[in-house]
Amino acid sequence: MNPALPQRPLGRTGLRIPALALGTVELGMDYGIAAAGDHRRPDEASAARLLNRALDLGVTFIDTARGYGEAEGVIGRAIGHRRAEFVLASKVATPAALRGPALAAHVAQELETSLRTLGTDCIDLVYSHTATVEEITRGEVFEALSAARRAGKLRAIGASTYGSDAPRAAIAQGGYDCIQVAYNLLDRTLDAEVLPAARAAGIGVVARSVLLKGVLTHRAAHLPPALAPLREAATRAAAIGQAAGIHSLPELAYRFALANPALSAALIGTAHLDELETCVRYAHAAPLDAGTLTRLDGVAISDLDLLNPGKWPAF
Repeated sequence: MNPALPQRPLGRTGLRIPALALGTVELGMDYGIAAAGDHRRPDEASAARLLNRALDLGVTFIDTARGYGEAEGVIGRAIGHRRAEFVLASKVATPAALRGPALAAHVAQELETSLRTLGTDCIDLVYSHTATVEEITRGEVFEALSAARRAGKLRAIGASTYGSDAPRAAIAQGGYDCIQVAYNLLDRTLDAEVLPAARAAGIGVVARSVLLKGVLTHRAAHLPPALAPLREAATRAAAIGQAAGIHSLPELAYRFALANPALSAALIGTAHLDELETCVRYAHAAPLDAGTLTRLDGVAISDLDLLNPGKWPAF
């Protein structure tokens, strides 16, 4: 019997979720910084073992998206029969040019495809994928998702966002139940305003990019010279972790995220069983001490282009 993972409320949704969630982009497509010897997207049998092991370990919050290649289908086939055991989140993307009835029809069709592929009749949380300030302010995607909620096809509505303006807009809009944001020990841009505002409004916050697409792992060594400041910051963070008796940079990164009470959950992005099991051990570890957290403040990066993998040079 595995000890239960710490549980947290997902904002005002009434859902309680483990502090760790499993992100599934790597189960549907190649993703992240490649390193020598890496095996990229796993075969279906390996992905099924990972998903079932996650549920057995108490990682009962599964995050996916229509845009994650084959991930929704893999989830449906692997753990659809265990649907009652986990909270399920997915995402729908909308072409920027769509408006009015065409947009509503697109959202409805995307949801129907997700439901069918995932093998479920209701998704617990559906995000608008890469929601922008303009989309949030216009409100049409939110209304389309609200119609699906009234039809019983989803329970909660979220916005998966980049930067700080979009999550700020989602909080101000008042109807979103959850935001998904990039957050890690190098990227602290949401600490001052967005996270406190979400918490005060009862909006759940799910953190992705806890390892900054591999920067906070051994893969930092494979970064090109243009991203040297990231590698240097990761090295400084690792030294702080070593001084605290934490000899793994990923462990430091996850325990940093888990120490933040403003986060409902931190996403594990992995296709490897050993990495999953290791992350679960991090969640059972003692909280980081205040001194270590204070010292980590000094490694945060303010250059937004460095923090956004979409702005990185190809390598």
